[in-house]
Amino acid sequence: MNRRTGRPARTPDPSPAGPAGGRPLPRSTQRSGPVARRCVMADSANDLPPIGQLIRGDGPDGARRVLHWYDLMCPFCYVGQQRNTIFAAHGFDVIELPFQAHPEIPPGGRPAGERSDALVARIEAEATASGLALAWPARLPNSRMALAAAEWARRHAPDSFAPFQKALFAVHFALGQDLGDRAVIDRHAAVAGIDLAALHAALDDGSADALVGQSEALGRRLGVQGTPAWLVAGRLIPGLYPREQFETLLRSLAA
Repeated sequence: MNRRTGRPARTPDPSPAGPAGGRPLPRSTQRSGPVARRCVMADSANDLPPIGQLIRGDGPDGARRVLHWYDLMCPFCYVGQQRNTIFAAHGFDVIELPFQAHPEIPPGGRPAGERSDALVARIEAEATASGLALAWPARLPNSRMALAAAEWARRHAPDSFAPFQKALFAVHFALGQDLGDRAVIDRHAAVAGIDLAALHAALDDGSADALVGQSEALGRRLGVQGTPAWLVAGRLIPGLYPREQFETLLRSLAA
């Protein structure tokens, strides 16, 4: 952990240079230190499509797919929502997949610490340009339960997923609420029209958490190490690249 900023210590990014020869922005969401976690592979009718199908984007609807791994407490993912609009504008179907960037954060969260470096200024500029409210939270939550709730909604209440996910991002980055508080999750789930009894059952029996494990396992098999990450046309884009590089890449793919 960085004692000055209060954010988790960064680890070197082993990823190659990104689109147009650019380099990814430094990411405070990089995991630090070894973490033992359970990864649950797909094995039911509600599981992700086969990996090859997801990579090719050649499912029954024939849509070109982009896989996007995100964490609700990751500031790069918060402002990275704008990048998904770029994909959509170029005719890609974005599939949102959870990936807990910092499982080492305890269930009750921990203080965020000081935020004053150039990286934070860049995030603030990105948020302003995207029209996103940004109020840096005083604490960093454990996002696992919120990710599980969001992924369960994507699988079982798809019409409610987009507003629910957007609300959960706002919980942490705009409203000053706790992503680790089940009552907060319930409140926003209800507003999004999600069946709370069904959601509670999935959270309580571990099946919602298992969905997150499936998404993370898929990501690791495809080279994902942190958030945000996109897989498009078989190419992994790790980290929040400048908008211009996204546009350049997608113009070449759409041609």
